[in-house]
Amino acid sequence: MIGLVMCGGKGTRMDSLEEKLLIKYKNPVIQHVITALQDSRIFSKIVCVTSPNAPKTRQFVNALGINTIETEGNGYVDDLSEALLNFDETVFVASGDMALLDDKIVRKVVEFANYREPWICVLVRKIFLDYLGIEAEYIIRYNNEECAYSGISIVNPKEISRMQQVRESYIILDDKRVAMNLNTKKDYDLLCTT
Repeated sequence: MIGLVMCGGKGTRMDSLEEKLLIKYKNPVIQHVITALQDSRIFSKIVCVTSPNAPKTRQFVNALGINTIETEGNGYVDDLSEALLNFDETVFVASGDMALLDDKIVRKVVEFANYREPWICVLVRKIFLDYLGIEAEYIIRYNNEECAYSGISIVNPKEISRMQQVRESYIILDDKRVAMNLNTKKDYDLLCTT
């Protein structure tokens, strides 16, 4: 399995002069995600998806010895689609802004996955996000509950390359380690209180 970290976004909602994934929470946020994947000892390799939107982030992850795939930087979905063309084995996708991600939760997600499905997304219940004080930008309904995407997916690129439209499967996991994404200054303030 490949560990793929999405880290080429503009980070405009953060309203910071510094690239979002280099903002420090003990270490730069991107480093927490990379360390979680490395420490899980699940992945044959870890690759970061970068773009012209975040040149300092690309330099940082390269200095850590992590391989990168440079995409056009047209947005998360386009960049992920472009990156997945490079793989023919299962890919664990994580957003680079998940500062609380750790190796234990990575292993738990992988254990929960049903590998018969081509695309599995980890969701968090909106009621849990509300409890944590986290605002979800995009809400979907699953099993009659309001949920939000966590930023973690498990994808079989061989299956999706043959399909016009891919139906997502879901895992609900109410855990702050997958619920916390660093998107705004409010998210950062909340992160620093944990």
